[in-house]
Amino acid sequence: MAQVAGRSLAWTWRGLLGGVAGIALSLTATGQEPAAAWPSPAWPVVAPADVGLNGGLLEQAKAYALSAGGSGMIVRHGRAVLRWGDQAQRYDIKSATKSFGATMLGVAIKDGKVALDLPARRCHPTLGVPPASNVNTGWLDRITIRHLATQTAGFEKPGGYGTLLFEPGTQWFYSDAGPNWLAECLTLAYGRDLDTLMFERVFTPLGISRDDLRWRDNQYRDHQIDGISRREFGAGIHANVEALSRLGYLYLRNGRWKDQQILSEEFVGIASRPVKAVVGLPEWPSDTHGNASDHYGLLWWNNGDGALANVPREAYWAWGLYDSLIIVVPSLDLVVVRGGANGRQWPRATDADHYTVLRPFLEPIVAAASRAK
Repeated sequence: MAQVAGRSLAWTWRGLLGGVAGIALSLTATGQEPAAAWPSPAWPVVAPADVGLNGGLLEQAKAYALSAGGSGMIVRHGRAVLRWGDQAQRYDIKSATKSFGATMLGVAIKDGKVALDLPARRCHPTLGVPPASNVNTGWLDRITIRHLATQTAGFEKPGGYGTLLFEPGTQWFYSDAGPNWLAECLTLAYGRDLDTLMFERVFTPLGISRDDLRWRDNQYRDHQIDGISRREFGAGIHANVEALSRLGYLYLRNGRWKDQQILSEEFVGIASRPVKAVVGLPEWPSDTHGNASDHYGLLWWNNGDGALANVPREAYWAWGLYDSLIIVVPSLDLVVVRGGANGRQWPRATDADHYTVLRPFLEPIVAAASRAK
């Protein structure tokens, strides 16, 4: 109880500091688009109209979000314009963890530890084993880091030790096992626990604390690999909307946080857009993500093929079960996040495209930027 009270007090101070910054913005507003801001330590807080957003349309999106509970935040030009739900509650963000994994990949590429076209077994000699049957395919030595990060390596869905379904690079299939092998490649490349590394290189610089984010022990494999804690990229992170918003804002600012370039701008561009070698690949027959190879980057979803006609094509997002989301819309200088309540999600029609469920949330927010009054 004392810990909860302490966190609540911390969030009160964050809100007060943000409110002061918002008042300062209102007093200095000139009618022009405000310059980008940074949370220092809290997000500046302003009214939607102060940053050119229609508050009524944002409330419409918020109502849809809350139809399945959870928490959320909308940030424009680095200012928080709308929040809902418990901002301190950590949610099990499920597959939105994959985009955190992409971030660790970006750091590793910047450090020269790996490259996208590096054969994954150069980092991880036993990648894909068990099961031993994967050796007989002759495909393991051909799997690259890029395959693992684009869902084209061929591993089946569960996050444990699954079989290869197809030759790498020939089809697309949404897997937890592929990203989990990627997590092990990066663990071995550094010889360190990725949780410690991410706090050192990403989370702490962004102002994300261990009260904001926890990364569980591996649920599907032994807890250690070569004596090092083994993390998952398929799922496993529990985070609040504050943590989600800061990761989204790092990407919105092309990998830069204040005066520190945490990810290369080139990596953010590759991660957030359709991958040329993947576009047009058929999906494995049992997959249900409809045309996903045309709108998937490096462990980030995107709208590169215009599947959501009323959303900018350069928009992209992390997305987990129960609709935990980190949405980045560069052309609107916008980050939208949602922590999804466990066991609750927005309703899906059985015959609908997998993006359909996002429309009532994303479209009013995008429209709010063009109809500010």
